[in-house]
Amino acid sequence: MDSYEDEDARGAGGLSSEPPAGHGPEPVPAARQGPAGRPDPAPQSQPMPGPGPVPGRGIAGLSLPYQVAAALSLAIIAALACVHLTMVFLHVAPPNTVTKEHGEAVDGWIYPEFEQNWKLFAPNPLQQNVDVEVMVEYTAADGSRENSGWIDLTADDGEAIRGNPLPSHVQQNELRRAWDFYVNSHDSQNRGNGLRGQLSESYVRRIVMTRLDKRDLGGSVERIQLRSSTRSVKAPEWSDEKIDTRPAYRVLPWWTITAADLPGGVRNGRGEAGQ
Repeated sequence: MDSYEDEDARGAGGLSSEPPAGHGPEPVPAARQGPAGRPDPAPQSQPMPGPGPVPGRGIAGLSLPYQVAAALSLAIIAALACVHLTMVFLHVAPPNTVTKEHGEAVDGWIYPEFEQNWKLFAPNPLQQNVDVEVMVEYTAADGSRENSGWIDLTADDGEAIRGNPLPSHVQQNELRRAWDFYVNSHDSQNRGNGLRGQLSESYVRRIVMTRLDKRDLGGSVERIQLRSSTRSVKAPEWSDEKIDTRPAYRVLPWWTITAADLPGGVRNGRGEAGQ
């Protein structure tokens, strides 16, 4: 028989007033003990490291003196680019007041390195093969004057380009553009057209001497003579056009070589002591 205390301990419906296991409040864990039996202090939350200062990029990352130097360099490059574009525009533009007044300054800037050639876009584009050849008179080892015969400089360029996937601009255009410059600044009697004629002659001579310096001629070059060999391109087989493919020559007078015709590094067949 249950006692009155047991009945009073039951709640309504015969259920115990004590919460069932697993549904009561979580027990409070005992404090962690330190080495001396003292409780450890509560762990402190560590702040997350924030992003530091981002270093500057480009010019902003340089010191002040270098920033000034970089800004000046960019300004000079921009100014030169603007001047060059202006000169090229005036060179290719129709005659106008500016070119009439400052034509010599424009030509001095453009020729010979930046001359523009529009033959590719002409109604009748160039359909000829032009070879530039040189004959050399040099001093042999015994002191006599010898003649080399005609040397095809254009063929040397063609040999260097053939089979080369990335030929240089010099191999492709230097000699050809120099010859065009000479032809366009001289009449059929090889008389120069003012300053352009003088510049073209000096330019051609220096290029030829650079090419000859790679050859062993047996002595120093005293004089050179240039000529062009022009052949029209043969018509395709399906065309009925008749084209004369025989070469036509333009022969220039002999030029005596001086120190002014030797670019830097060209020894002209002499050793260091003979320069």
